[in-house]
Amino acid sequence: MFHSVQNLINMYLKMQYDLIKSSREVLLQYCSSIKQPDFILENSSFGRGSIRNLLVHIADTYMFWIGKQALQQNISFKEYKSYPSLAEVKEYFTSVDKLVDDFIGAFQNDSFKELKILINEKTILKTPFELFTHVITHEFHHKGQILSLSRHLGYLPVDTDIIR
Repeated sequence: MFHSVQNLINMYLKMQYDLIKSSREVLLQYCSSIKQPDFILENSSFGRGSIRNLLVHIADTYMFWIGKQALQQNISFKEYKSYPSLAEVKEYFTSVDKLVDDFIGAFQNDSFKELKILINEKTILKTPFELFTHVITHEFHHKGQILSLSRHLGYLPVDTDIIR
């Protein structure tokens, strides 16, 4: 019975991430309508400064929590300016998608197993399920900032909700 429950959980995680990717694709398509100077324009009112920086930060967060912490991969992070256009950001998200697939596969029988996570020189215990929940909610938080920032730049944001 445990395996059937775990299989159901894995199916839900995959389905949920497909919804996330669909919503992200709407955002990225919208971002393709934003002029390059506006895409990289720094605005100190928005945490990471620019639409590009916010997108890269979203991807970095997946890489940190899913790749580095959960999968124990050696991941190095590049500066925001290493992603000069939306094309490079999209490539980065392709890597994120592969990483999430690997993550779901790696923990297909252990979604609620506590993992030791080292953060700020402190060890905490978090489950793969908690890490997955963290990164997807984090993405939606910053997606809202991207849409707000684009509105400040004179663009009309699109609906990027899961149900649209």
